[in-house]
Amino acid sequence: MPVHIKAHSDRCIGAGQCARILPALFDQNDATGTVTVLDATVEPATPTLIAKLAEVRDACPVAAIDIATAQEETP
Repeated sequence: MPVHIKAHSDRCIGAGQCARILPALFDQNDATGTVTVLDATVEPATPTLIAKLAEVRDACPVAAIDIATAQEETP
């Protein structure tokens, strides 16, 4: 099951929690300091990775990270 990651760089204040917690998937733009998603779709998404992504999402002080699984996208 894939996981889709979306970062709202317009909301990002450059706190860097995403890159600190999960540097394999998040970085910060050198010029602006805002979030950059290194891989917007991750498959397979293990339960451990999903938990780590939830930690990233919850750590963002301005809620600039969205994560969705294929199950959540289907009605």
